[in-house]
Amino acid sequence: MLQEIVISGFGGQGVLSMGKILAYSGIMEDKEVSWFPAYGPEQRGGTANVTVVLSDKPISSPVVAEYDIAIVLNQPSLDKFESKVKKGGIIIYDPYGIHHEPERKDIQVYKINAMDESMKMNNTKVFNMIVLGGLLKVEPMVQLENVMKGLKKSLPERHHKLLPMNEEAIVRGMDIIHQERKAE
Repeated sequence: MLQEIVISGFGGQGVLSMGKILAYSGIMEDKEVSWFPAYGPEQRGGTANVTVVLSDKPISSPVVAEYDIAIVLNQPSLDKFESKVKKGGIIIYDPYGIHHEPERKDIQVYKINAMDESMKMNNTKVFNMIVLGGLLKVEPMVQLENVMKGLKKSLPERHHKLLPMNEEAIVRGMDIIHQERKAE
């Protein structure tokens, strides 16, 4: 098993946190893991991305040229990473920040209305957990139990009371993601 994933969006959307939780989850399952964040000085509001590699075998490099999965949460991220998804790979996107939807026909395209759903839940801070739930529905690379352990490890103890709400958001993301297009 080898999964090379990029998660990209505006700073403040929880992109780096989502990657860190996914990485911690992989560690909980004794997988080989690489977590490689990238962001500019404008961390809040500027574009940020993180590459996460999960594998059963040692990872030779955290630098990835083509991805199995790209999660894109704004138009600049889609513009940058759509062409870097491997043929037959997956793009997951939230339409809230996208003006031109993915165009490639040789990849699987999934839409998740995570921003709308987080507003329905009266908490836009769970946006990234809804997206993470969608990813895990499409590609169950780690178990929910280990995601929750990873989330607990990444959250300061004073925020552990938020774990049930985050788990609810993950499960909600699993329910609302839908495939728009299969690879041709």
